[in-house]
Order: sequence, then C-alpha cells, then structure tokens
Amino acid sequence: MPEITVRRLTQTFGAVKVLDQVDFTVPDGRFVTLLGPSGCGKTTTLMSIAGFHTPDAGTIAHGDRVLFDATGRSLPAERRDLGVVFQSCALWPHLTVAENVAFPLRVRKAGRLETKQRVTDVLELVELVPRADAYPHELSGGQQQRVALARALAHGPSALLLDEPFSNLDAKLRDRAREWLGGLQRDLGITTVFVTHDQTEALAMSDHILVMNGGRIVRAGTPEDVYQRPGNRFVAEFLGRCNFITGTARNLDGSAWLLEAPHLPGGLPFHTLTAPPPGPVTLALRPEALLLDTPAAPGGPTWQAEIIHATFLGDHYLYTVRVGSHELQALHRRRLPEATVQVTLAPEGATLVTDDPAPFPTEGLAPPTSQPTFDNVL
Repeated sequence: MPEITVRRLTQTFGAVKVLDQVDFTVPDGRFVTLLGPSGCGKTTTLMSIAGFHTPDAGTIAHGDRVLFDATGRSLPAERRDLGVVFQSCALWPHLTVAENVAFPLRVRKAGRLETKQRVTDVLELVELVPRADAYPHELSGGQQQRVALARALAHGPSALLLDEPFSNLDAKLRDRAREWLGGLQRDLGITTVFVTHDQTEALAMSDHILVMNGGRIVRAGTPEDVYQRPGNRFVAEFLGRCNFITGTARNLDGSAWLLEAPHLPGGLPFHTLTAPPPGPVTLALRPEALLLDTPAAPGGPTWQAEIIHATFLGDHYLYTVRVGSHELQALHRRRLPEATVQVTLAPEGATLVTDDPAPFPTEGLAPPTSQPTFDNVL
C-alpha cells in the first residue's frame, strides 16, 4: 500500500493561518498519529488529505498519484481511494448496519453479489455480522464506530483516515476500542493516519507521532522518542506530566557537566554524549524519573524531600514533593507514611528542552540528534 506524502501544506481561514508549511510522510503500512490540542490544525490536515478541504498551497500525494498540488490540480474525494472515519460516525439513521456499510459500494456501482460478499467480509472484520440488520440507534457507541470503520473499509481503500473516532466513548470503551483497532490495523497492514488530542491513544497505538501546535509540526518520532526526548517544553507538557528545572549549565570535564539551579542542593551533575554549551538550560524530568524511598545509585544525586501532597490513582500514587524551593511530582507504588522522603534521580528520565516549539524536520520521521541523551548521573 503506497505511502502518503504531504509537502509545505498551507491553509488560511480568514486572517488565521491554520496550517503553516506542514510537511511529513506516512510510510507504507504504518500507523501515524497527528496529535495536538484543539485548533492546532490536525483535523484540517486530515480533511485536506481526504479531499474535503482545499489547501491554499502545498502538495499531497498518495504513492505516485498527486491528490493536490499548487497548480490547482485537486482529485475529488471519491477518487482518492481513501477510507474516512469521522468523529460523529455519520451513519444513516434510516439504514441498517449492512445498508450503511454497503453505501460506498453502491455509489461506486458495484454488483449486487460483490456488494453482499464485501459487506459480509468487513462485518466479520469488525465482529458485527450478528447486528447486520440492526439500525444505528440500536447499537452502542462502540458498535456504531465499528460500523463507521466497516463502511470506510468496504471499498478496499489503500489508506485509512480517522478523525478522533473514540472521543465520544467512555474511558473503558475507549481502551477496548483502541486495542481492537490497533490489532485490526496491524492485521490488515493498511496505511493509517489517526487524529486525536488524547496522549494515551497516541502513545498506545502509533508507529509514529506528529505533534502539532499552531498549525505546525513541532515534534515527530516514535512514541518512546517523543515522550522521552520531547525537544521543547510544549511537547513535554502535552505528552504527560513533567517537571522542569531551569538553571545554568557549567562544563566539568569532557562530556560531563553540572546543572546549577537556584535552591537545588548540590546541583545536578550529568554525563551525556554531548554536553550543552555553558549558559541557561531547562531540564525536563518525568515523574517516573524521580525515585522515592529507593537506595541511591553510587554517586547519584539524592535529596531529602518534604511530601506536600499524595494523590491515589489506583495502581500508584502521585506525590508532590519539595526539594529545596522546587516542587516536583513523582510516582510511587505505595503510600509513604513519612513526612519526608529520600529522592533519587534516574538519569534516563531527564532531557533538555527549549522554550521555542520551532517546526520539526519530519522527513523520514527520523529521531532527533540535537537533544542530549542522558547516559548516567555522575
């Protein structure tokens, strides 16, 4: 199945630039997620690929086929060989499940026997053959989304576009739906572009994540890479809880350096592949990088911290602790009865970030090389 290529896509609505030089490639057979807050341009990007929006400039290609380019060429949506699932499901209320699924085949004037067989095949895929004669109002929200997906797959598209398909489901149904969809996508090997504002969905389902903000892609990479090395403060905060320590980098010896931060006892000594230049830096620490009540690694930074607050989250606690003048969040499996606790930093959970969410180069979705990798704490 061919890859999807988007180059320098620009879209303006009135005085608002919704897309600003959006540029990426979705590799053949991969599950790529456009992740970002409301209004960041992710749905506009998806609808431009689908053919429901006409961009102001740029190029969209699907394999060797140009879907849109700056010369004014724009292939109609029905000729783009794409399956689209909308946030609202958009099922015909007066048609049965089977009739809804058959609709795109009838538009394409498929034969009666071909249509019947194809409807049966895709309903088997989404596990809804027993509900073929039911109407949308007789289905649960999760079943309605599966009907919408079956309809999108009915004509055998070479790529699938999904616009926040689980946003109307409750938490438990969302968990089940994303596991089911992820398994189906892997089984089919279909190139997929998925839009969501839900970080958990993006991290759990994606081969690659494109983080958008203000109409631009500000970070791209695998889920692990984007989470562990966000590159800038916006991405670090958007991908989950994160602590920030701002201070001054001072070189020690070779690739060893020290982060000196106000009111942080002893500072933070690091050994990285590349030491940052001396000057102001911001360190991002995920809560899981702060180990509470754990024996310190030899030579690692350890502090006594005051427990400010503990929140029970089922299988773990989220603690707010004070180290010097810094209030930091940390995770721990059990309730700690003490008012003070020992805090140790796990270096693999630390990374440098900038305050500027500049556009991120997405050619090939390669991992970044500009941010230091933290091998160990001195």
